[in-house]
Amino acid sequence: MNKVSEEIRQLAKAKNAVIMAHYYQRPEIQDVADFIGDSLALAQQAQKTTADIIVMCGVHFMAETAKILCQDKKVLIPDPTAGCSLADSCRAEDLAAWKKAHPDYTIVSYVNTSAAVKALTDVVVTSSNAMKIVGKLPADAKILFGPDHNLGSYINAETGRNMELWNGACHVHSRFSVEALIALRKQHPGAPVLAHPECKQVILTLSDFIGSTQALLNYVKSHTEHREYIIATESGVIHEMQKACPDVHFIPVPPEQTEGVGCHCNECEYMRQNKLETLLACLRNESPEVLVDADIAKKALVSIEKMLAWS
Repeated sequence: MNKVSEEIRQLAKAKNAVIMAHYYQRPEIQDVADFIGDSLALAQQAQKTTADIIVMCGVHFMAETAKILCQDKKVLIPDPTAGCSLADSCRAEDLAAWKKAHPDYTIVSYVNTSAAVKALTDVVVTSSNAMKIVGKLPADAKILFGPDHNLGSYINAETGRNMELWNGACHVHSRFSVEALIALRKQHPGAPVLAHPECKQVILTLSDFIGSTQALLNYVKSHTEHREYIIATESGVIHEMQKACPDVHFIPVPPEQTEGVGCHCNECEYMRQNKLETLLACLRNESPEVLVDADIAKKALVSIEKMLAWS
């Protein structure tokens, strides 16, 4: 552990702060965190923590969710400009208009949304629990699902539902190269392809296992007979996969190439905005602090708590 990481750990202990990190964070951020998880696990951990301060190393909606669940705690984020293309694709005023046009529909919103969108939502879902929660709704329920169209399409196909879908997508999961995946399957014929349900349908069709970030990690941990895996999700999770299975070769599916740039990993630039130096400054100064309007937080809490109860 380097000097910056050591100081971060010392400050966190002194301030009774818990550092939470998403699997898509930089490896050095994951290594210094108290807890690493996907969106569902981070929310569950925030709900039960006894820390005075939560430092959310992720993107802004994750810190908002933690604040909504822990309104008596100080919630910090190393870089407040770390946003989410999926959350940005669904503005609260646009969802309100959609909801008004469908008054008898249940609103199911992906966790990758702002607090204001969650406040308009009946129940929040993550990729870990979306299938289960949709399954708890009556078979004849009319559902508006947003904002991830790919995830909604996958759920419709798997469950036979006919949910109305918002036209949004994660810019990372929607840009995997189909041609590269086909080539990797030929080059590594014994390697299972693991994909996140936010990927396009064509990527999912070419995959052997589809699941949330946590489910993909659990899969490689429990299927030790494979020596290679092809991974179609944000490549940050490979750090934890490699730690769990050091003798396994993990091959990230690259994004579609643009402007002649050849990148072998598909990374979320928003997730990578958090760095050790900004995390250290965040702990030292106890800022930037994430705040949520009290009325919005009260309404959003209902949909988040319903998700946690149904999970």
